[in-house]
Amino acid sequence: MFGGGWNFLPSLISKPRTRMWNKLCFQLYLAVVLSSLLNCKHCQGGELLEAPKGFRCVTHNLETWICSWEASSNTSSETVYKVCFGFPEQCFSKKENSIQIEAIIFGEVTVKITATNKLGSSEETFRLLENDIVLIPDTPEIRNVTPDFKSSTLFIEWRMNFTDLMIDSQISWTIQILQNENVISAELYNITWTGQKDIVHWNWMSDLPLECANHSVRIRCYVDAKHFLGHKNWSEWSLVKTVPGYHSSFKKLAVFPEDKVVPVGSNLMFCCVSEEEVHLASIYYGSRNYSTIHLSNYSKAIQVNNVNMSEASGTNVYCKLQENYGGSVVFVGYPPDIPQNFECETHDLRKIVCSWNPGRPTGLYGKRDTQYILYERISGLYTTCNGPEETNESYECFFDIINNQNLYNLTLRATNPLNSSETSESVNVTQRVHLKTDRIMVDDSTSRSIQLSWKLSGKFSHMKLLCQIKISMANKEMEIRNESKDGADDAYYRASVNKLHPFTGYAFSVRCSVLENFWKWSEWSHEKEHQTLAAPPSGKLSIWRENVRNSEERKLIIFWKPLSKYEANGLVHSHVVSWKVSDENIQFKNVPSPDNRTQIPLDNDDKVYIINVVANNSVGLSPPATIKSDELPNEDVKVEKLVGNKDGINITWHYDADVNCGYIVQWRPSFGYQLFDLQWEIFSSNRTSVLLASGLFQNGVRYNFSVYGCKDDEYQLVNNLAGYMAELAPKVAPNATIKQTTSNSIQIKWDDIPAEDLQGFLQGYLVYLTKQENDTVKFSSPDLRNYNTKIENITNISVKDLKILDLQGSTSYRVELQAYTGGGKSPSKSLYVVTNDNSIGLILAILIPIVVATLFAVVTSTICYRKREWIKETFYPDIPNPENSKALQFQKSISQENAAVKTLEMNPCTPNAVEVVENLSTVPKVMDTEIISPISESEDLGTHLPEYNSDMESGNHVVISYCPPIMDEEISNPTIDEAVGSSKVIYLDIQSMYQPQAKSEEESENEFVDTVGYKPQMQLSVNTVKTDSHIPTQEELEQCAGYRPQANVNTWNVESPCSASSTDSNSENASFGSPCSINSRHFLIPPEEDQDVLKPTHVGWSFTSLFQSKSDD
Repeated sequence: MFGGGWNFLPSLISKPRTRMWNKLCFQLYLAVVLSSLLNCKHCQGGELLEAPKGFRCVTHNLETWICSWEASSNTSSETVYKVCFGFPEQCFSKKENSIQIEAIIFGEVTVKITATNKLGSSEETFRLLENDIVLIPDTPEIRNVTPDFKSSTLFIEWRMNFTDLMIDSQISWTIQILQNENVISAELYNITWTGQKDIVHWNWMSDLPLECANHSVRIRCYVDAKHFLGHKNWSEWSLVKTVPGYHSSFKKLAVFPEDKVVPVGSNLMFCCVSEEEVHLASIYYGSRNYSTIHLSNYSKAIQVNNVNMSEASGTNVYCKLQENYGGSVVFVGYPPDIPQNFECETHDLRKIVCSWNPGRPTGLYGKRDTQYILYERISGLYTTCNGPEETNESYECFFDIINNQNLYNLTLRATNPLNSSETSESVNVTQRVHLKTDRIMVDDSTSRSIQLSWKLSGKFSHMKLLCQIKISMANKEMEIRNESKDGADDAYYRASVNKLHPFTGYAFSVRCSVLENFWKWSEWSHEKEHQTLAAPPSGKLSIWRENVRNSEERKLIIFWKPLSKYEANGLVHSHVVSWKVSDENIQFKNVPSPDNRTQIPLDNDDKVYIINVVANNSVGLSPPATIKSDELPNEDVKVEKLVGNKDGINITWHYDADVNCGYIVQWRPSFGYQLFDLQWEIFSSNRTSVLLASGLFQNGVRYNFSVYGCKDDEYQLVNNLAGYMAELAPKVAPNATIKQTTSNSIQIKWDDIPAEDLQGFLQGYLVYLTKQENDTVKFSSPDLRNYNTKIENITNISVKDLKILDLQGSTSYRVELQAYTGGGKSPSKSLYVVTNDNSIGLILAILIPIVVATLFAVVTSTICYRKREWIKETFYPDIPNPENSKALQFQKSISQENAAVKTLEMNPCTPNAVEVVENLSTVPKVMDTEIISPISESEDLGTHLPEYNSDMESGNHVVISYCPPIMDEEISNPTIDEAVGSSKVIYLDIQSMYQPQAKSEEESENEFVDTVGYKPQMQLSVNTVKTDSHIPTQEELEQCAGYRPQANVNTWNVESPCSASSTDSNSENASFGSPCSINSRHFLIPPEEDQDVLKPTHVGWSFTSLFQSKSDD
């Protein structure tokens, strides 16, 4: 081996020129070797030996290198390798293809390997750098794998084979855990190698119980050397170490883990192992069947996550395989809390008592419960609290006090199967004395004092003690008295308790503490109850009297209030009442308890009696209470009203300077009271008011209050009051009835509500009046929002009736009556009434239509009478009678001048021809209104007749032709027919009978309108009556015979034989085609006598004509 490498190489590396020279030499050397090999190959003429290749180096410990190369593959003969390296060069011969050399730190090394055998020799040169070296640690060796089946933990131990060159290097191990040849976990474990220990310990906890399957371990190593620059690789895996699982031959069916204790929230695995195949096995946790995980043919498992706290007996886990069962129990709980409120003290200076609160319950019991150990560090002693006393959720443990040691350093450790916790405290026992008192006793001394004793156990002979005595009495505030005592060992202590009250029950208790270095008071001892001895009553009775007078007797009722227990000083078994008049003998009366009143008969002569009352118990009598029978007069007292509040009733009175022995306020219910209901209170003379507590009174009950002033032991009434603690609404409704009913009013009356039912001071009445509709519910309460509801508030309580006016007749009404006080409204009294019929209204309802009808008839009659002619002409006109026609009547002067002139008269005979010719000097004016014939009207409506000239020639004459009637019926009388047939009628024109008037255009239009209907022939537009030689034929005469109605103008025939045109068709005033009368050809309706102007009568009705008056004929 090359020995001086550690000193030589640094200088070699530091000289670049030397390095360059070495490289040059090495290259020259390689060229020579290659040339020689080529020459050898050609000279032998056969197969050459392969040169070495694949040269590599590894190190396991940084101290030696192991270099190897590939052997020649073209020969089976033994080959010898010559390895040369270094400077100066060192050579070694090896039959193996590897060599181990010491580690050399260098920059670059040339290695020449020459292989030689019978085929010849070959040589290869390799350049080796430091980075080419690979660090592979030695394969780890597992020394031991130890299973802990209870905790399912594997404890693994192996050795580290490292040299000093690896100190401060990071060492890593990969530990693989195999379960039934399957890798289930690969953990990495790192350390820094310090060279101090060569054994590594590591443990692994399995989720699956170790009994469920075979568990194996193998490891490998990796070294991270700080100063090594080469490659670093993991070592080879170590040999596998196996821990076998549960062997099924021990038990046919088993469940693991067994009796395991785990914390709450753990994830657990349970397995079932059997000697048979377990494909059909079911595993239950509690009552739930879980799905299984296949482990092997003989083992199955389940996974239970986040388990909850189990019961005290644990949770059952069992496996069912056909008819076989196997099971286990798991306990789930919490690790122990750190003990809380840890405190140590001593009660007797013999033992130290440490107490604490365990904190959160662990949920583990029995042998798995938390175990406590108390250590004392100074002495090194400890005590096991195997059975700690549980007191109000606190634990206690005792440690014996060591003589002459006052200071103790105590540590409490709590341990259970899951974990442990601890806490500490330092204690000076002389400053932590907490006494305990017991065995308290009481002895009587007098009625006002007792002797109290108690015991303190402990070593207190050199201490001063302070004790407190608590005195409690029922319904009284407790009293505490202090007592100082000198300490003693296990001694009784005594104290005298004075200033107590006779015949009174007390409860006594004691507590003590050390006066110096006070730590805390002891707990109060249990109470000792005791009643003091009796004594004569110390209180004076409160008495009152009430005078009762009637015609037969006078008596005095004496009342007294029993003494309180505090004043009685014993059990009062009777009261003694005595009375006397002036110097007369005194009289006694013994009234047994519990009576508190008695009656004393008095004479009627108004004598003054003096009464004394005393209470009597087993020891003696109380001081006498005195009162006189008489009462000072006072006539000016009036009754006042009052109402209390939430605090009570305030009674007031006026100050009286003469009152020198106090005031007495007396009260009792106003109604239905008994003698024992009388109450009273006594107050001092300087008071003018008092508030009586609300607890003495009931709401809604009326009380009478009387205030008496005491003047020299004589009483005078000062004030009288009546009132309520609180007013309530009246209990009942007023009793109301309907007193009177009319057509427009209702009168109701009601009675007073009984005073005991008022429950307050009556303030008034409310009356509701509601008009009942068809759909109104009778028994509903009054709706104040209804506009039909009227309200009447009667505040004068003396009024007991009400008349309601302005009502409707024959109408149903609902009347509601309520009384109200300061406390509310009473129930309502409902009355239903229907008002009477209204006779005047009925009469008016009958008379008014009659009067209206009568007035209408009168007005109508008056109008009809005034318009009778218009009505007659409009609705039923008269048919004209030719006999009464005035048209054919001429003026008398004409007749007188010419006697031969006659009007056409009806003759019984039928003339053949009638011709009348008159020579008139003056033609009378018949009608001022122009009547236009249909023919002239159709020709020219605008043509008017010329005005009539009164100076016409006297030769003018009027010719009237008579046309006899032609009957349509067959005439049986041939003589008449013949005569008629021979009758000859001559049609003559009528010449200038009337004076025509000029008409305005408007009148012409109106006249045209009036042509419809009947057309009187009162005015003709005839200027001249022409007579021609035309003679009508017989047929024409027959057609014009008889009367022809003139209602329809359109039916007129212009060529009528009766018309003028039949006589002269060329006449200016042709015939208007109207049929003529059977007796005359003159107009059928003559003009009126006393009128200058005649207007045409219209057939149609005109509204304006109704109001036009028409003069009589």
